[in-house]
Amino acid sequence: MKARTVSHVASFLEALASERGASVNTIDAYRRDLADYEAYLKGRRTDALSADAACVRGFLAARGAQKLSAASLARRLSAIRQFHKFLYAEGWRRDDPTLAVEGPRRSRPLPKLLSMAEVERLIATAREGLDVTERPLRERMEAARVACLIELIYGSGLRVSEALSLKRTIANAKSPLIPVRGKGDKERLAPLSGPARAAIGAFRALLDQVSPGAATSPWLFPAASASGHITRQAFARDLKGVAAAAGIASARVSPHVLRHAFASHLLQNGADLRVVQDLLGHADIATTQIYTHVLDERATAMVRDLHPMNDDGESG
Repeated sequence: MKARTVSHVASFLEALASERGASVNTIDAYRRDLADYEAYLKGRRTDALSADAACVRGFLAARGAQKLSAASLARRLSAIRQFHKFLYAEGWRRDDPTLAVEGPRRSRPLPKLLSMAEVERLIATAREGLDVTERPLRERMEAARVACLIELIYGSGLRVSEALSLKRTIANAKSPLIPVRGKGDKERLAPLSGPARAAIGAFRALLDQVSPGAATSPWLFPAASASGHITRQAFARDLKGVAAAAGIASARVSPHVLRHAFASHLLQNGADLRVVQDLLGHADIATTQIYTHVLDERATAMVRDLHPMNDDGESG
């Protein structure tokens, strides 16, 4: 098996030199990367002619676990892609397993998070004065709309675009789950909490008083906009106003931060990562895992700050 694979690597490197005029340094880099790939495949009892996409992903994951940078992983994947493209072009394989493999993503900053207490304060602030009849009706309706959207995004983990484009029929939903159409036009079921359901009812009751014609709109949050529903910009502006009133820095609060809070608070309370992935509508669990990194950082900081073995003073 090894001799067969090595001969193919050698042929590939020769093609790089003769057909593409690759430099010695480039060929040496390809040789090292493909030797590393071969060693991994040998450990899996396979070779480049039999490896599938799972093998390529497994190789990248294994090297990622060794703390290789995203740039180094991208370089290795590039070498492997070129190699498999060569094997396919030469007729040694009928397919190219790397076509189904996504490149490593560059590291992203960890999401901004709100504590559970901060979210509770945000919701309480948004609800203030909703029942004060002396308050102008339109002002109460707009405040109820913001409170409703906060409850929906935080309680259901919706993307802001998903929440704003909910249909009016959601207001009459009896099921604890509602259909949501997300990225890629994919539909999933999202939970509809009791508080969110109550917030929808309160908002729609006020809306019907302010604008009886709203009942004919297909949207849950109708507005005089091109889309026919409230815009992202309008909600983001209103949300920051609530944050400021709640004593939370507006820079820390956005519609997407509420979605982050939904995920992180579920994981913090013991929810299964796969379940959270489904609720968020993430195609790749790696996207969901970023929340575990946040929790890991918090746990590390807690041990550092609170564990008695880390106390600089003398123990009592």
